[in-house]
Amino acid sequence: MEHPGFFERAGPYTLFEVAQAAGAEVPAGADPAMPIEDVRPLAEASRAHISFIDNKKYLAQLDGTQAGACLVAPPLAGRIPAGTVGLVTRQPYHGFARALALFYPAAMQPMVATPGAQPVDPTARIEDGVVIEPGAVIGREAQIGAGTRIAAGAVVGARVTIGRNCYIGALATVTHALVGDRVIIHSGVRIGQDGFGFAMGPGGHLKVPQIGRVIVQDDVEIGANTTIDRGALKDTMIREGPKIDNLCQIGHNVVLGRHCVIVAMCGISGSTELGDYVVMGGQSGTVGHIKIGTGAQVGGASHPAHDVPAGARYFGTPAKPLRESAREQALLKRLAARDRSGADDGSKGSGGS
Repeated sequence: MEHPGFFERAGPYTLFEVAQAAGAEVPAGADPAMPIEDVRPLAEASRAHISFIDNKKYLAQLDGTQAGACLVAPPLAGRIPAGTVGLVTRQPYHGFARALALFYPAAMQPMVATPGAQPVDPTARIEDGVVIEPGAVIGREAQIGAGTRIAAGAVVGARVTIGRNCYIGALATVTHALVGDRVIIHSGVRIGQDGFGFAMGPGGHLKVPQIGRVIVQDDVEIGANTTIDRGALKDTMIREGPKIDNLCQIGHNVVLGRHCVIVAMCGISGSTELGDYVVMGGQSGTVGHIKIGTGAQVGGASHPAHDVPAGARYFGTPAKPLRESAREQALLKRLAARDRSGADDGSKGSGGS
């Protein structure tokens, strides 16, 4: 059975209503009564959807989009493809945030459990052999598979699915998420909260509703006090088998490939994609929207600013191929030693005069 989703969608609205909410104008020749049913990324949008673009990096997606309407800044207005209505605004991202709030008002204040309900909501589906410890909360229409243990004080939000033979640790919170089988979630983990999405501006920062989910596949282990944000429009995806240490932060829309290893205090910025078997060393981190190839290794306290090829070993800040970084470190060491030697020689000469 298809999952019903975590947020109820309002609408549909007319093109005029959406443009008005977004702070844009319907161009001459467009039908202001055209129905708009939802918001979608450029690559996923169809005739009934509105999307946006504010970064030239996504021009290829704009060229191929099927969106009925697209919020766009004046410099890119000429790139809107035939069949898509360009809603011109100086701040497309701000407009898109307002359109999201129009369609998904509940995303601004998500509900975890029904007020006044029992700790285990009567609509939740609990299979045989599930252990629910004192103080745990199970939200409405949640599903929990056989053999799973929900520890004291843990929260499983509305419509969350937890697979079989899982462990949800004490005081962990799982919302807006679908979790597979044999997943271990340690104490204090936070899964499914808002991604860090704001439309920045001199007048303040406009919150962008986050309507995606977190998907955690089978055999994943997530260390204590790690946080995994739900996606903005797409899903945050943790594929089969990754092992994530304590105190890590995984941003919205991130994709972790199969059997990755993420060591303590690592930060993966939004929309970064890791291939299979990637290793991120302790206290390492990435900028957003980059790809780290299958089998790559990023050393401890290293910070890639660009894509990392498959199988590569990167180290340093900004992170570079390991051999290149090692050569630079060796050169700096020799230069420092030479400077110290010169300073020592000079002091001896002046002392003997």
